[in-house]
Amino acid sequence: MSSVARAIRPFASRVLAQKPIAPICQASPAFRFPRGTRSFSQSPLAKIGITDYAAQSLGDVVYVELPEEGLDVAAGEPVGAVESVKSASDVLSPVAGKVIGGNSLLEDKAKTINESPEGEGWIAEIEVADAAELDALLDEAAYKQTIDA
Repeated sequence: MSSVARAIRPFASRVLAQKPIAPICQASPAFRFPRGTRSFSQSPLAKIGITDYAAQSLGDVVYVELPEEGLDVAAGEPVGAVESVKSASDVLSPVAGKVIGGNSLLEDKAKTINESPEGEGWIAEIEVADAAELDALLDEAAYKQTIDA
């Protein structure tokens, strides 16, 4: 963890505004997006992170809290948290599932989220509990319309 992250981590919950951010999820064949700034793809396994739009809004990410392996999450529950120079935000799962693992790269290189939020900057991988939940998610074109509105 960088010295800046170590320095602000103890004070983040008191100093930074805490709000949930909508995650992005990816798995083959294509991204799927819940209402808001989240996405998900059609697969029993999915990687959850944040969208490029959310990463730009957050500013420089300095710390990422990864989920515990084996954690069961419901749609809308946190699967991690991101702290930036502007705020601290929970990352919410767009679907229910079980956490298979977290992206350990982010423990030492949190800025990867800013550099590649929809690629190497994923936060958690989950096994989707009910693939039917994917039907409520937006495709990429519909998602872009919501952020452009």
